[in-house]
Amino acid sequence: MAIETLSLRRPDDWHVHLRDDAVLGAVLSATARDFARAIVMPNLKPPIITAAAGAAYRDRILAALPSGMDFTPLMTCYLTEAVDPDDLAAGHAAGIFTAAKFYPAGATTNSDAGVSQLKRIYPVLERMQRIGMPLLIHGEVVDSAIDIFDREAVFIERHLAPLRADFPALKIVFEHITTREGVQFVEAASGPIAATITPHHLMINRNAMFERGIRPHMYCLPVAKREVHRLALRAAATSGNPRFFLGTDSAPHLRHLKEHECGCAGVFNAPTALACYAQVFDEEGALARLEGFASLFGPAFYGLSVNNELISLARVDGLDADENWPTPQGPVRQFEPPGGLRWRVVRD
Repeated sequence: MAIETLSLRRPDDWHVHLRDDAVLGAVLSATARDFARAIVMPNLKPPIITAAAGAAYRDRILAALPSGMDFTPLMTCYLTEAVDPDDLAAGHAAGIFTAAKFYPAGATTNSDAGVSQLKRIYPVLERMQRIGMPLLIHGEVVDSAIDIFDREAVFIERHLAPLRADFPALKIVFEHITTREGVQFVEAASGPIAATITPHHLMINRNAMFERGIRPHMYCLPVAKREVHRLALRAAATSGNPRFFLGTDSAPHLRHLKEHECGCAGVFNAPTALACYAQVFDEEGALARLEGFASLFGPAFYGLSVNNELISLARVDGLDADENWPTPQGPVRQFEPPGGLRWRVVRD
């Protein structure tokens, strides 16, 4: 008999973009209503590269939090070649920075300030390894000679494997993995390593961007890959392996900037993410493992307590999500899986 309702400890989102200013105020509730905590990405303009900037951004998030919502933003430092290791370590010790984020320069939205050569930030990584501060990695090469669908696999070979060898005790999160190679690396690597997996990479392959035309709202970076990779991600997420846990990579962009001759990369999935994960685990016959993936494995990796509050979901029959999420600057289109939602979060 099919399970019709499901309760689990309230999950956390270990990778989210909340933006800033008016958009922050508009989209924050979509994350805060379902997730107790979230690792907040630092790729603003200008990027968050000092502890003072991280504290100020945290204050802006908390000021924008709707009354009555219980939510804790976990801040990250944007690694550049100018980041001061002492300031980074002090920010971590003070509870401002939970982790630091590596973007290859030019890899994705607002990443131009990123790192061009990993070895240039080795002094920072040495300090992070010493103090137990996690490194979050956007794992793609930006070499234009490398096909966009191969950039994650090439990054593993050229950069991630050597990095693991050079820093065997560094805590690494390989974020939003999209390939079978990514799954295999995380499963086999020594030392403290984990990976986040998004709902959209579990639900769509690259065909979704080209179904009867160009579908800009299915375009993200890392880009969705072939079906074989989607299936590998689903197997990893639902396996019960604690190295894989929830990270939505929810990335709101105004609709008119997505539907543009040079549209932005990013999928805004925060309003539907938890329902999408439930659908995937249901389809894979693994609903009993959803709580581990969503609520337990992430806190364990980061050394945090799990949330005591429970959240419930119920099965539905093809529920259509609202297409647009309003902001003062215009609508953002939210992610909906093909065929509609099969689960929903139960709200009072």
